[in-house]
Amino acid sequence: MNILLWHVHGSWTTAFVQGPHTYLVPVLPDRGPDGRGRARTFSWPASVRELTPDELREAEVDLVVLQRPHEPELAERWLGGRRPGRDVPAVYLEHNAPDGNVPDTRHPFADRDDLTLVHVTHFNRLFWDNGGTRTEVVEHGIVDPGHRYTGRLPRAAVVVNEPVRRGRYTGTDLLPALAEAAPLDVFGMRTEGLADRLGLPEERCRSADLPQSELHGAMAERRLYLHPVRWTSLGLSLLEAMHLGMPVVALATTEAVEAVPPGAGVLSTRPEVLAEAARRYLADPDAAYEDGARARQEALARYGLKRFLNDWERVITEVRS
Repeated sequence: MNILLWHVHGSWTTAFVQGPHTYLVPVLPDRGPDGRGRARTFSWPASVRELTPDELREAEVDLVVLQRPHEPELAERWLGGRRPGRDVPAVYLEHNAPDGNVPDTRHPFADRDDLTLVHVTHFNRLFWDNGGTRTEVVEHGIVDPGHRYTGRLPRAAVVVNEPVRRGRYTGTDLLPALAEAAPLDVFGMRTEGLADRLGLPEERCRSADLPQSELHGAMAERRLYLHPVRWTSLGLSLLEAMHLGMPVVALATTEAVEAVPPGAGVLSTRPEVLAEAARRYLADPDAAYEDGARARQEALARYGLKRFLNDWERVITEVRS
């Protein structure tokens, strides 16, 4: 089939386009948010094709995967008047946990009878008010980066984009106390100058923005993966860390309590417990390796690519029937 979707989340899309279809991604001259085209820092197969709005007008499209509230109007305009959900089968993929008046947050596509609302975690479906819209959950899948863990550096890896702007959502305010327990390497977009913003010595909180091809290797050299996130959807970086064979130290919030089973790391709503777990892994590399190996096995079983693609094939078949 020909599936139209916008390049919104690179990591998620990288897994999705490993399926058996042709994936049409809009492209604009400026490669802005509505026309990024093919990814430049992720490896995508040749089945992902860039199409301009003019080319989409004449393109055969079997399914539209919507991911942002303005995309139905955009798709209708670029598809020459064909309406997602009416003239072309459609799903709305919700990547995020609800924001605002939780738990009364009403989804912008609640009470729709023309599409299926797909959540990436059971937590998200539970906390969004979906109204009468048909909902599904397709949990994340990861392209396996391999068991690359060495843990040779006695530091904690943290992966977060825009930690200053997102603040308490991503637990940025918790980093100074956690940095006392383990020196941090924070990877992600707009992490430059994070140590200064937090009043930390550079050695206790280094930061860098690496392409995925370098990020996995850098993560795997750190002793543990630290996930201080209070309120976001389940971060793919957490699942990637588990696939790499890293032990996880994470706040027991949102879907993390489902994703990280006993024996794969430490979960708690108490930052001091996370700090103590980080100290223990720094002092006991063997324990870190053993817990990381269990984390990898659990991640492969629950968040493997085959399961993810099979779940999506089921949803696609049902939507188009």
